[in-house]
Amino acid sequence: MAVISTLAAGSLASCSSSSTGSGQSLTWYINPDGGGADVTKKGQAQIAKECTDAAGGKYSIRVQLLPNSASDQRQQLLRRLAAGDSGIDLMSIDPVFVAEFAEAGFLAPVPPALQAGFTQDTVKTAVEGARWKGKLVAVPFWANTQLLWYRKSVARKAGLDMTKPVTWDQVIAAAKSQKKTIGVQASRYEGYVVWINALIAGAGGEVLKNPGATGDAVKLGLDTKAGQEAAAVIQKVAQTGVGGPALSSTTETEALNLFSDNATSGFLVNWPYVWAALPSNKVKFIKDVGWAKYPETVAGTVSRPPFGGIELGVGAFSKRPDLAYEAAKCITSTAHQTLYMIGTGNPAARKSVYDDPAIKKQFPMAGLIRKSLDEAAQRPQSQYYGDISTGLQREFSPPDSVNPATTPGAAADLITSVLKGDTLL
Repeated sequence: MAVISTLAAGSLASCSSSSTGSGQSLTWYINPDGGGADVTKKGQAQIAKECTDAAGGKYSIRVQLLPNSASDQRQQLLRRLAAGDSGIDLMSIDPVFVAEFAEAGFLAPVPPALQAGFTQDTVKTAVEGARWKGKLVAVPFWANTQLLWYRKSVARKAGLDMTKPVTWDQVIAAAKSQKKTIGVQASRYEGYVVWINALIAGAGGEVLKNPGATGDAVKLGLDTKAGQEAAAVIQKVAQTGVGGPALSSTTETEALNLFSDNATSGFLVNWPYVWAALPSNKVKFIKDVGWAKYPETVAGTVSRPPFGGIELGVGAFSKRPDLAYEAAKCITSTAHQTLYMIGTGNPAARKSVYDDPAIKKQFPMAGLIRKSLDEAAQRPQSQYYGDISTGLQREFSPPDSVNPATTPGAAADLITSVLKGDTLL
């Protein structure tokens, strides 16, 4: 997922709500979104309510709101599942944690009869994120990717042709020449790993070379030319000052705030919810905002935008996995993914949603979102993803300490040592 819509502000505290209905009750642990626990705000809570109504008494869905950050969501779910909690029927999971949940045996098998319906008409990256060791272990729900948002006037004055692919070097130079900023996510959290991974993939590399390998056999692609190219971009953003005065603490929200301030607004890499958030931030220069594909790490090498979103998992200890999967079918329908994208700004995993006139009207960049999803880079799929992510965050922080000659190698050494059990994080 790696992003929480700013529209969710004020509703991020862990809480619960119930959808009315009879029949057997299912509990769905949802990540915070623009609808929160309100069944009228077109978020997951409303989808739960509508699926309950459509079930005609066969089942009802009760939602439980997870914490704000993806890491906290993971911890809460893992603690419950490790204890064999039968109260988790459905859960919204960041794609990077699917492998860990599946490897631990915490996900109920996806019924073969439903698998085609869950994957047809679905973007490839979302399906890949729902697989582990060749099997579909979760259900694609919504898919996310980042775009390059920019001020048309700033790009024009800097002489940047935004009709063509642009590189990080070009964007950095443009921002510096116009005394503007580039909003990035470089705080020590999961969002920073999203940036690091996209930069490495954009240079033709990969953080993890052999997904699924055991800890002592994991091969990393960090101490490579691609790892150095990625580190060089981070170093340049930090040294030029275009990342803003508090680069080491920027999350999606701080980056958006830099872009929303007319005095600093130049460029921003962030998720599509930005388009809905700008009016909420009372931005007056909406007509001056443009969008383009994620910047290239290396000139001439196609960029690999970040991939995020949410996969839907069914708890292995659920007493009603058949009903839970029936509910998942309703939750992930084309109609509900359309409703969710319109209501929260979070992109759909189903491809046909992008052809809907209502979607095209609300999201004039819908075609670019779809194209970016097709070319997006997954973060490492590994049962050890938590250790890999934490190791990257530690060695690449703060961003002004990043050195292309040493940082990628140091991160590789740390993660390798941790996975072999020689070092603790």
